[in-house]
Amino acid sequence: MLNRVILMGRLTAEPDYRTTQSGAPFARFTLAVDRDYTPQGAERKTDFLDIIVWRNTADFVSKYFHKGQLVAVQGTIQVNSYTDREGNKRRSWDVVADQVYFAEGKRDSGNQGNYDYSRYERMTPPPVQTQQPSYGEPASSYQSGDEGDFAPVADDDLPF
Repeated sequence: MLNRVILMGRLTAEPDYRTTQSGAPFARFTLAVDRDYTPQGAERKTDFLDIIVWRNTADFVSKYFHKGQLVAVQGTIQVNSYTDREGNKRRSWDVVADQVYFAEGKRDSGNQGNYDYSRYERMTPPPVQTQQPSYGEPASSYQSGDEGDFAPVADDDLPF
């Protein structure tokens, strides 16, 4: 069986960081993910997907990710069944992400978290064309063409 999902979207709010009673950290956030297909004459539809991350990934997300930021997540879909207050059986779906990535370059520090959703536009990443490093050369030390936000990053540029 295979249960794997990869998503890219924008955070709709700041991640909600908490700990369980046993002390395990986790964070929850929602991604706004545009659908690829839009019928002619209709508005683009966006899905709002609930994401949960645990332990070190939760610490990382709560520290470096903010509302409006474009991120990519990789994880599994988890279905929860429960009975609501009226006695109806319900289901909810969460993506339990084990990896979370930056999907855009750094913004102005003054603009962080001020994304205007009324002008939400689909962002298509540019094609990536990278130069392969020569034998023995670390991948983070080479520079390639114009990849936009997807260029390799040197270890010194990482925020952690």
